[in-house]
Amino acid sequence: MVGMKNFSRVALIAGAALAVSAPAASAQTREYEGTVVSVNRAERTFSIRDSERGTIRVRVTNRTRFERISGFSGLKVGATNIETIVRRSNGRWLAVEVERSGGGGKHGGDDD
Repeated sequence: MVGMKNFSRVALIAGAALAVSAPAASAQTREYEGTVVSVNRAERTFSIRDSERGTIRVRVTNRTRFERISGFSGLKVGATNIETIVRRSNGRWLAVEVERSGGGGKHGGDDD
């Protein structure tokens, strides 16, 4: 019985260590797809309305990657089929990537 208690304690400690050290990427990153509803050039932010997830404000940094859009200056109010992958940092959503998508609003889902 003593051996079982020690095993349980070791398993609990190992599990806690894994939970603390493993990055929670899926909990900290999100994907939004929709229409740009506002752009603030001075603050380097834009808001995007996703029909499934609502509207969020996103900050663009020097590390943000753009695909099929000519950088932050290419974002315009009313632009549709804009997809962004964001991560949470200090209470803000930061854009990891912004791109013009093919549409569909599936958030990476597969129709097959």
